[in-house]
Amino acid sequence: MKLSLLATILMFSAVAQTPQVSLSKRLKSDTALNVDPNSALWKSAPAVFGENNAKGQPTPGHRSEFRSRWTDKNLYFLFICPYQELYLIQPPVTDKETNKLWEHDAAEIFIGADFEKIWQYREYQVSPQGEWVDLDIDRKEPKPEGGWRWDSGFTVAAHIDKEKKIWYGAMKIPISSITDKTVKPGFDFRVNYYRFQGPPPNRANIAWQPTGPTGNHHIPEAFGLLRLEK
Repeated sequence: MKLSLLATILMFSAVAQTPQVSLSKRLKSDTALNVDPNSALWKSAPAVFGENNAKGQPTPGHRSEFRSRWTDKNLYFLFICPYQELYLIQPPVTDKETNKLWEHDAAEIFIGADFEKIWQYREYQVSPQGEWVDLDIDRKEPKPEGGWRWDSGFTVAAHIDKEKKIWYGAMKIPISSITDKTVKPGFDFRVNYYRFQGPPPNRANIAWQPTGPTGNHHIPEAFGLLRLEK
């Protein structure tokens, strides 16, 4: 038991020391958001996958795909989300933020650009119905109401393919909502991608990078990197 725990600790220590890289391919110019993985926006976008939960345990049937593009002003993300059962808010509200969206089906990205203050980052979420929420996170000095009153100006799109049992979510995030630095090829963000899927008690959570034995998503030491490329 002690050896097993030690092995787990060492595994997550190694992850924190050698972060995995998710690539984002440059766009010639900003464009309208869509969720078609075969469109010009997404077809050539690099992808990474989430097959485990935040504890590092397999989540069969929920292999999730995350793609990214970028311009000087915006980051674009596509979430391809297989599901077994949907768990949705009824009726959905899409003209304003939905706080605690993560209590139902949602895809989310945690992202920051300050490598000295890694406890400060942003959180963006989209649901299968196009609901959304964004949060200003500070793990050391939490913002009022968890930071959800903050407004990044990001936009979302979503679609449910009931026949294939896949839902698609997309985000267009102003880079200025994350950092005031000028970005260029080779620029790195700290990032992790997550999903919540299905109703309790068999609710699944999916993570690109595992965060440790507790399964807490808010472990910035475990985040990977988003690297901008040409």
